[in-house]
Parts: sequence; structure tokens; C-alpha cells
Amino acid sequence: QVQLVESGGGLVQAGGSLRLSCVVSINIFSVNFVGWYRQAPGKQRELVASMSSTGGTNYADSVKGRFTISRDNAKNTVYLQMNSLTPEDTAVYYCNIRPRFTNYWGQGTQVTVSS
Repeated sequence: QVQLVESGGGLVQAGGSLRLSCVVSINIFSVNFVGWYRQAPGKQRELVASMSSTGGTNYADSVKGRFTISRDNAKNTVYLQMNSLTPEDTAVYYCNIRPRFTNYWGQGTQVTVSS
């Protein structure tokens, strides 16, 4: 089975930074969609950032200018750099990849931002 393993979550003060990593057990160089979602208690899961196989990116309005998604195909790893964090960023963050006709999720990593 394809596995996605996230790391880098934790507790950080408002204004701080974290970098999330997602290590994928398959080659991702040709995967057209890699992304990060998040879900806070009582809220729907939302797409935070995504990147195509050619480097195009999309971001939720709430994180534009603060978060950056990147991918290292040689390491089969997807990253999410999160800067200027606020308590509203507190959520479980999930890595997602979408090879053709398939959809894989990581187990999630908790990010908590204190005020």
C-alpha cells in the first residue's frame, strides 16, 4: 500500500514558523497533484495548498503570502513551510497525493498555535 508519513507538527507561538514534511513511499515525480489539507475541530477539511507536477501552485486565501508548498521529487517528499502563524492556523494537517485514478492520504499531524 502507498504510505504518506507527515512530520514537523507541534506547538508554536503566534508569529512563529513550522515546516511540515510528507514522505511518500512511491515515486512522485509524475504525480500531477500534491497538496496539504487541514481540519480544525468542528470544521470541514479544507485545501490549504497544492502543487502540480510542473510546479504550478494554488493557495487558500487565508494562507497566501505566509505558506509555501514545495516538492523534492528525488526524495519523494512534499513540504509545507508555514510562516507568521496565527491561532486560526491550528488544525490537523494532512498530506494528499493524487496519481491517476487514485487518491492517498497521510495520517495527519497536529499544528497548534498559541496566542
